Amino acid sequence: MPVAVVTDSTAYLPAELSGTYDLTVVPLTVVVNGHAGREGLEIAPDDVARALNARRVAVSTSRPAPEQFLATYRELLESGADGIVSVHLSAKLSGTYDAARLAAAEIGPQIEVVDSGTTGMGLGFAALAAAAEAGHGRPLTEVRQAAVTHADHVAILFYVDTLEFLRRGGRIGAASALLGTALSVKPILHVVDGTIVVRDKVRTAGRALARLVDLAVEASGAGDVDIAVHHLGAPERAAALADAVSVRLGDRLQDCYVTEIGAVVAAHVGPGVAGVVVHRRP
Repeated sequence: MPVAVVTDSTAYLPAELSGTYDLTVVPLTVVVNGHAGREGLEIAPDDVARALNARRVAVSTSRPAPEQFLATYRELLESGADGIVSVHLSAKLSGTYDAARLAAAEIGPQIEVVDSGTTGMGLGFAALAAAAEAGHGRPLTEVRQAAVTHADHVAILFYVDTLEFLRRGGRIGAASALLGTALSVKPILHVVDGTIVVRDKVRTAGRALARLVDLAVEASGAGDVDIAVHHLGAPERAAALADAVSVRLGDRLQDCYVTEIGAVVAAHVGPGVAGVVVHRRP
């Protein structure tokens, strides 16, 4: 019997991989001006971007309820899975991991819940690796280990126009937000131990994107890598960023994806975000 793999909607998996891997995605919820909707289903990134630009419109996010995970797990087990690996965004950024863990405890040890310590395609690469192992008939422990190993081999670097949205949502401390916006600098951030911290500061958006390329190449190490470029309503900027990183990495680059971030992350980073996820192949 197969091992099923579950992830959440903040993995932002590329559309071109749809149907390639057997993954079940549990959506987070976004609330725009009192209207709640599931990410990717009822609420789109454009909805959030418009709301944030309006400034007077309240935007918030919430984790899936444990009952959502419980229903998903039971459905997969009833469909023939003999185990489940559930891989989710950093527990320091969301309560999603805790909700999944609570649901798993209701069922038993045939469910392993993994805190990826990351999000976006950092989470996506980990979930895809677990799904690949599951597709090859590997046992539960090996599928879980694939998720953990690949999550440990990703780096997330991203640029935002302002840290105000991250500060409002409690995803970055007030002191870091102040440091990142001092003297009108443009902050570049990364995820360290599951939390978002300022990595670098530059003077202009153009320099920030050039610095992102340098940092992505630095994070790639010496072996083969995959990259994913995230954006919010800026496909041309994302394509240029992907091309620049690809040229620098040369034949070490294996797969390159360009994906728009979803409504949940958009709510916390704001318009103008651009990011690179580097996945060093183990």
